[in-house]
Amino acid sequence: MSSRHVIDRVIGEIDRAVDEIVAFTAELVRVPTINPPGEAYEPCARLIGDRLIRTGFDVEYIVAEGRPEHSSRYPRVNVVGTRRGSTRGPVVHLNGHTDVVPAGAGWTVDPFSALVRDGKIYGRGVCDMKAGLAAAMFAAEALRRADVALAGAIEISGTVDEESGGFAGVAWLAERGRIAQGKTDYVIIPEPLNVDRICIGHRGVYWFELTIGGRIAHGSMPFLGVNAIDAMAHVLEAIRTELQPVLAARSTAMPVVPAAARHATINVNGIEGGQPVDGIQTPCVADRCRAVFDRRFLLEESLESSRREIAALVQRIVAPLPGVTSELRDLMIVHPVATPDGSPLVAALDRAIRRVLGKPAQLVASPGTYDHKHVARIAGVPHCVAYGPGELEIAHQPDEWCRIDDLVHATKVLAIATLDLMGILAG
Repeated sequence: MSSRHVIDRVIGEIDRAVDEIVAFTAELVRVPTINPPGEAYEPCARLIGDRLIRTGFDVEYIVAEGRPEHSSRYPRVNVVGTRRGSTRGPVVHLNGHTDVVPAGAGWTVDPFSALVRDGKIYGRGVCDMKAGLAAAMFAAEALRRADVALAGAIEISGTVDEESGGFAGVAWLAERGRIAQGKTDYVIIPEPLNVDRICIGHRGVYWFELTIGGRIAHGSMPFLGVNAIDAMAHVLEAIRTELQPVLAARSTAMPVVPAAARHATINVNGIEGGQPVDGIQTPCVADRCRAVFDRRFLLEESLESSRREIAALVQRIVAPLPGVTSELRDLMIVHPVATPDGSPLVAALDRAIRRVLGKPAQLVASPGTYDHKHVARIAGVPHCVAYGPGELEIAHQPDEWCRIDDLVHATKVLAIATLDLMGILAG
């Protein structure tokens, strides 16, 4: 059977299954897997697992027992399905996270109704990334319906907690060798980066907490105390006027989108100090102030240099202030990752995008992180990318949506790329 004939049969099966693909995406959206705290993870895993079993997969449920996020009330349940071919070949793993961020305000539709209207599916998590999960599952199903003999294996996983770091999800699977170098050849994560883009990595993250100490005193006599909030204000001003311009001048060669995210950045995520604003009034000088920062560092930088730069700035500002102390504490560290140049995974997806969309793929990198970090650093699998339906700018927004056309196109691309990676299109 010629490559053209195989591709035509697979695409035909996907075109015939459009209503099924939309319906299953809607089913996934209607399961409110809200993180935090981690609601409905198990029902969603079972929904995915039941469908995988019906389509010829062997299914495992892998619970992150022992992780601090896991509890009897909010169990961290991951699902992994495997369908093996009749001959040996590469293992292609398609991974999607099942958790979604809280709906938030501003919706004009029910965020968990999965409304279909004007060629779009609406709902929290449909873009990020339940449409991607559905695309992965129906890409594999199209190969089965087209009676394509696999040369290798397809794995599909639905994992938890990506929105909060993925430590009970992909990281858990990688730590236990379920995704691992020598066992897994290629990993595609169908995150919403647009259907003509292949995401080859992301910037690094250094989240840290700064605590400033002062001395309490009566609020009517502030000159007898040392106000920690005032001291924190000096640090914030130095970050704004001194550090931010320096970071803005640094740029990466990685094709991060949007273009403004190709620079190093720092953001103050939260701050607290002194009396509770909504509490009972207390006439006291604030003797403590804490702030949490989000520093995004580039592949060309390092965690060590980023950390030293922050520590030096804080020390320079705080040291001359009488009675003021400071303490820095790491909260989360994610190193930058990049798919190797010349990766056969990128090449296969590019060829598939050209076939389906009639244009070459655009290579991009993510401004934020995704589970690529765990695949690369813990599992040791270099050939990992993100590719899926949906537009990144729509993720986490009110009235989140995904175009049905994009969902169908991504399903076709994932199916063709899988055939390519297994060598089925070689002829």
